[in-house]
Order: sequence, then C-alpha cells, then structure tokens
Amino acid sequence: MKRILLLSASVAVLLSSCVSQKKYNELEAKQKETQDELNTATVKLNACLEDKDDLNSRIKTLNNTNAALLNNVGDLATLSKKEAENLERSLESMKEKDLAISKMRDAINKKDSVTLALVTSLKGALGNMNDDDIEINVEKGVVYVSISDKMLFDSGRYNLTGDAMRVLEKVAKVVNNKPEIDFMVEGHTDDKDIKTAMFQDNWDLSVKRATSVVRALQEDFGVAPERMTAAGRSFYVPVADNYTAEGRSKNRRTRIVVLPKLDQFYGMIEEGMEEASAAD
Repeated sequence: MKRILLLSASVAVLLSSCVSQKKYNELEAKQKETQDELNTATVKLNACLEDKDDLNSRIKTLNNTNAALLNNVGDLATLSKKEAENLERSLESMKEKDLAISKMRDAINKKDSVTLALVTSLKGALGNMNDDDIEINVEKGVVYVSISDKMLFDSGRYNLTGDAMRVLEKVAKVVNNKPEIDFMVEGHTDDKDIKTAMFQDNWDLSVKRATSVVRALQEDFGVAPERMTAAGRSFYVPVADNYTAEGRSKNRRTRIVVLPKLDQFYGMIEEGMEEASAAD
C-alpha cells in the first residue's frame, strides 16, 4: 500500500511538473501493474482467510471429537472396572458355592459312613435271624429295621414274647454302642378290624405295640428314653396288599426307624465353611 501511495504521489508530482508523455505512460503502466499485484494479493489474502476459517472449524471439530473420544474412553474404563468387579464377585460367589458343595459332599459322605457302619452292626447282630422275619434296609439315607409281628407278639396282643426279648436285646446292644443316633419305633397292623375291651381299633393296637417295644428297650436293656419315639401307624402304611394271609402277615410288623439328625448334618457343613473361611 505504501508503494502505491508513493507512486500516486510521484505521478501527481510529475503531472504537476509537466512530465513528458512517454514518462507518463510508463508511470501509468507501472501503476496498473502495481494495482494488478494488489488485486492478486487481495485475492490470495481472502483465500488465506477462508482457509484459516476452515482450519479453525476443523480444529474445533477435532477438539470436540477428541473430547468425545476421551469421554468414551473414560466410560469404557468405568465399564471395564465395573465388569471386573462384577466378574470378581461372581468368581467369589462361585468359589463359596463350590466350597459349600464340597463341605456338603463331605458331610454326606460322613453321614453315609455312619449309616453303613450302623447297618453293618445291625446285620452282624441280627444275622442269625430268619430273613423273612427281620429286614434291614436303607431308603434315602434312612435305616429301617422291620421285625415281623410273629417274632414279637401273639395275635391281637401287645405283650412281648420271649423271642421278642432276644431280638430286642440284640438291637439294644447296637444302639447303645451308637449313642449319637435317635430312633422311632412304629407299630403297623393289617386292615382287619379289631375292637375289644383293650383296643378300640387298629390305632390303639399299633400304638400299644410300639410303646411295649420302647418300654422294653428302656427298662430291660438300658436304652436312653430321650433317644426314642413311639408311634402307631395302624394299617395305613402297608408293604403288601391285605387280600391274602401272606400280605396281611407282612403288614403286621414293628419298624425301627433311625432318625437322621439334620442339625448334626448341617452342623458339619457349617463347621467346614467356618474352617474354610478361617483358612482364607
């Protein structure tokens, strides 16, 4: 711009000094060239300004994008942290469940060992008895000793026979050697009606027979009474049909049920869990 002003001033001076036509033309051409250069520079300047605005816009966009990416990275980091915590909690929960299952399995194995030992002892003590008169079996971890009616009682009676006392003496020897077990004595009858001065019905007969067995175990063979329960089942839990004499004979029985001590069972599990927690 200074150059242009100088040229313009020079032209004015020359004109006022009455320069020659040739010199004037040269100066005019020079002025035109300078004006062209100015126009070109202006165009380039405007282009540069436009490029600058475009770059500023792109920089702003990039900044916004970077900020968004940083936020996303933060979100991902937070998400990953939460996922890691959830995974850790899940693994810890699985560990606790595996431990509980392991301790429960140990408790079951221990209980099964006790059950097996009891069955072995009972079979050893009663092994010389007639298999048809005494049955020992295990159902769902519970030991059952079923004694035929004809080994214990006379027909329609609740007084124990001599054979009954010999059988109960052997049973008492086993249960006295295992004071940790409790058991229930169940009286069972067939479905033949009974009504006498002594018994109103089969409920009475079944209960009387159960209490006779329990009383003999306590008074004659020293079994602790708090370990025993007497129960009458009448004819409502048959093991055979009552249409034949053979079936009715099977249904008339006294059953000794070894009661599972669930508190001890769960106590073993809890004890194992506490030991495992202390080890951690």
